[in-house]
Amino acid sequence: MSGVLNVTLLALLAILLIPLYGAWESRRLWQTLMAFASVATKTSVMILVVSVLRDDWMLGQVGVIILSVGNAGLLLLSHVLRRLENVDSDIE
Repeated sequence: MSGVLNVTLLALLAILLIPLYGAWESRRLWQTLMAFASVATKTSVMILVVSVLRDDWMLGQVGVIILSVGNAGLLLLSHVLRRLENVDSDIE
């Protein structure tokens, strides 16, 4: 069981680094915010995987709360910033 947990966590960590690389390459603020929202979602899924493999449902509840309400404000802010960026480029 421990080997499955380690392989799963390593795969999830590798997948977690993809949006961080995208945020590092991008100069736009809204893309960086979206990348961090993606990291938060992937982290909550990682918490859910660990909670299922450890049979710890209290940890699973924390993962569900983070997954359901954690990114809403950040995603809305990133879309507002993107629209403002598009309006500014149309004016110029």
